[in-house]
Amino acid sequence: MTVESILKHKGSDVFTVGPEDSLEATASLLHSRRIGAVIVKAMDGGVVGVLSERDIVRGIAQGGGTCLQRPVKDFMTGKVVSCHLKDTVIEVMALMTDRRIRHLPVIEEGKLVGMISIGDVVKRRIDEALMEADELRRYIAAG
Repeated sequence: MTVESILKHKGSDVFTVGPEDSLEATASLLHSRRIGAVIVKAMDGGVVGVLSERDIVRGIAQGGGTCLQRPVKDFMTGKVVSCHLKDTVIEVMALMTDRRIRHLPVIEEGKLVGMISIGDVVKRRIDEALMEADELRRYIAAG
């Protein structure tokens, strides 16, 4: 199973904001869309960061409620770790665990094509394990 299979099931919609958008507006977007992170894109369309709920909480803890008026660029994770469509579920699980990341942009040929979360990856891995168990049961029953 690959990242591509995850996106086929969940879709490739990605919510983005600009680096100058306010933290408050972005928090509102996360809440209304029931998502945990957004991609921060520059005017030229390039990915410049990721902003997660964790980043927002960290900002409020450090700067108080007034930080909500500040731009996303002040709080985003700028060193973006990404994955590719052909990466396996096991590879991205390891990457997310090693880097302690919950959201990964999917980049192909320099373009953003989707985003996956740890929840998407775990769900796909569970589905994969259930499918393998069913195949083994059928094989044993046919034996």
